[in-house]
Amino acid sequence: MRYAVFVMIIPCVAPVFSEQCIWNGVGRVVAIGDVHGDFGQFVSLLQGADLVDNELNWIGGKTHLVQIGDVLDRGPDSRAVMDLIMSLEQQAPLQGGYVHFLLGNHEVMLMRSDLRYVHEGEIRSHGGLKEMVRAMRPDGEYGRWLSEHNISIRINNALFVHAGISEDFASIALDSINKSAGDEIRRGWLEPSGIFSSTGPVWFRGLATDRGSAIRRVLEEALETNDADYIVIGHTVSIDGITTRFSGRVVMIDTGMSECYGGKAQYLVLDQRGYKVHFP
Repeated sequence: MRYAVFVMIIPCVAPVFSEQCIWNGVGRVVAIGDVHGDFGQFVSLLQGADLVDNELNWIGGKTHLVQIGDVLDRGPDSRAVMDLIMSLEQQAPLQGGYVHFLLGNHEVMLMRSDLRYVHEGEIRSHGGLKEMVRAMRPDGEYGRWLSEHNISIRINNALFVHAGISEDFASIALDSINKSAGDEIRRGWLEPSGIFSSTGPVWFRGLATDRGSAIRRVLEEALETNDADYIVIGHTVSIDGITTRFSGRVVMIDTGMSECYGGKAQYLVLDQRGYKVHFP
């Protein structure tokens, strides 16, 4: 089913970002997985979680929304998704809430002009391929906004990252990971840190696919390093819905909600006691 696309025009305002990557004492958290340009599914989840009204304005109060990355590529309406997230980033703090948009591998790919998975609709929304490439570069209209975001955060006892934490990064704290990522983007990818490699947090699939004691040790070390009890990841599609691994310590929330996959639309609600899967 296709949805009418509501494209928001965002004025030039100061962004609501923070270098902070750890939040404690948050009463309610809503986590949404990979969107991949499906504006309609994204809106249905936001409304199902009572975060936006029919005009797509924030009504979530003090809730923290986490979008785990990969709003770009594969679907036509990624620009509309970005515009909506930008708007909610401005609105949520006025009610005591917060919007955490994390970088995924597809955001990084487009900032680097890697166009392998771009949808024709995305190109049209920017007025052409050259215009889109220009807008997505780190000094462009959207790339500049993307480059200001974290790739991993912790809220209460939950760690959030797009793909996963590998052995290479399990002993490194979140603030160091985020700083390295930001520095590499600002320097034009000229000083690779490994953050954006296949074992980096926006690409590594081991927590979703690997088995055995080695990956369990990696998980335990990453959680201990960041004082967390479990980790929430996207990136690897769980077409049957949100699922868990390692006795609930890994929560996979990429349900393939985008039309290109045909998966279920679900979101995760977390509080200081635990988490629960919800449908819109």
